[in-house]
Amino acid sequence: MFKALFSKSSKQKPAPYGWSGDYRSWEQVKAKTGGYDEGGIIRRTREALLQVKSGAAVYERDAVLFDEKIYPHALIAFLKHSVALKKQPLNIVDFGGSLGSTYYQIIEFLTPDVCESWTVVEQEHYVKVGKADFEDGKLCFSSSIADCAASRSIDFVLISGSLQYLEAPYIFLEQLLAYNFDFLLFDRTAFHQADTDRLTLQTVPPEIYEASYPAWFFGRTNFLSRFKDKYRMIAEFPTYVPGEDLLYIDGRPGGNGKGFYFINTVKYPN
Repeated sequence: MFKALFSKSSKQKPAPYGWSGDYRSWEQVKAKTGGYDEGGIIRRTREALLQVKSGAAVYERDAVLFDEKIYPHALIAFLKHSVALKKQPLNIVDFGGSLGSTYYQIIEFLTPDVCESWTVVEQEHYVKVGKADFEDGKLCFSSSIADCAASRSIDFVLISGSLQYLEAPYIFLEQLLAYNFDFLLFDRTAFHQADTDRLTLQTVPPEIYEASYPAWFFGRTNFLSRFKDKYRMIAEFPTYVPGEDLLYIDGRPGGNGKGFYFINTVKYPN
């Protein structure tokens, strides 16, 4: 979850929320975090998504309900492109997918010819709630990609707005690439305007929920270099969420929300 929360005017005092700092280590940032009510966040997310599931609400993002959907058109298009290449419905992993936020956001496009299964990989407390309240035969929950891959063949991995919150994102990418999945799609991922990685402190506005935690901004070249041996980048696209196209660090323009779609070059050489 990330938003352009700093003021765009240099004449105004920056808001106390958003991204700040340029830290040397994860531990250095963690020492400055104020912690958060983990139970309160998942409770708000559960309540919001139950309304979406029941049809009482239209769309949820980051535990906030909206009156109308904003569709991730790139994701929808590349799911269909992947189906056309695979020539069969996809088994999809949604890494860091909360309680199924994106699944419900695009559920009308997840027809039987497009999606065989949608597995959210999340922390254990999310998995517990997800299994109890949201599994429906197509949507399911798992605590690791390894467990998910052991139970079914995974075709398409979605990582939306979660990679930048991992302590060691490049180690995670190495592990991910070792599976040789057919298709990878990153969305709502924070990139630094300079071509270097930057580690910041993100402070969430209390009207969403009270929290602060470490957050990466990736250097584009460094990020893309991880995929060159196994994957071909098919498309680079801007985030679909308003306000995330330009992100402010310490009150100044410092990054952008981006997405990338990759295809396995061994399985699909042309």
